[in-house]
Amino acid sequence: MRENYQISDQPGETKNTDVNLNAILLSGIRPKRPNAVSTSLTFGWRALLKIKHVPEQLFDVTAFPIMFTFLFTYLFGGALAGSTDKYLQFLIPGILAQTVLMITVYTGVAVNNDIRKGVFDRFRSLPIWQPSILVGALLGDAVRYSISCVLVIGLGMILGFRPEGGFFGVLMAVVLLLVFSFSVSWIWTSFGFIARSQESLFFLSFTVLFPLTFASNIFVNPQTMPGWLETFVNVNPVSSLVSAMRGLMHGTPELSPIIQVFIVSAALVAVFGPVTMYLFHKRK
Repeated sequence: MRENYQISDQPGETKNTDVNLNAILLSGIRPKRPNAVSTSLTFGWRALLKIKHVPEQLFDVTAFPIMFTFLFTYLFGGALAGSTDKYLQFLIPGILAQTVLMITVYTGVAVNNDIRKGVFDRFRSLPIWQPSILVGALLGDAVRYSISCVLVIGLGMILGFRPEGGFFGVLMAVVLLLVFSFSVSWIWTSFGFIARSQESLFFLSFTVLFPLTFASNIFVNPQTMPGWLETFVNVNPVSSLVSAMRGLMHGTPELSPIIQVFIVSAALVAVFGPVTMYLFHKRK
């Protein structure tokens, strides 16, 4: 079999090159097997390319953060803190955590969508490091989380948010949030394998996320709550995350909540990582 290709050496110039495909195919030279890093990055890039073809996917990381920040600042700021400016200093770290945690569910939705369309089975047949399919999806979502963080912090700065911890404190708070969100995403990835539809996955995730985010210290100080609710809020891992982020952003970091966030994150990955891979290999 012989094919003719037009190959351009310089702009505007072409030449005919006779390529012997049989010689190439029978040469016995096999391409190198891709390593785990390259395949993970490739699948991460695939996740980002979806945004190009379906830009509506950015709605949850752009419109929602802006809407939540405006609503909670001007609806509750005066009533809860006496002024919107004072409430912003309290709210921004919390609303940032809530926004990113809410969109972690889309990792599981993407996996469930690939499974229903049969794309996932094609990926499993490839000679690659199999977990890279999932790791890549999580890496792609980490970029979306970062976009959301930039929007919320930028909007907060415009409205009057002034983090005393400076750039480094804000950066460390965002890194801590990304670590926690990455671990939470493994929960929805595992549920993505067993959910019968995207709707059921959304319902399940919001049934879990709404109590964890709203019954926390994101919007108000838990000391104003009833005793039973304050107890729940204090042991809520989201409260630990928000407390750690507030400390880092305002230059008063506390070691205890930071350690708690890392412990919970490690526990989530240790539990749901193997569960996800078990469901991955078990799937026929």
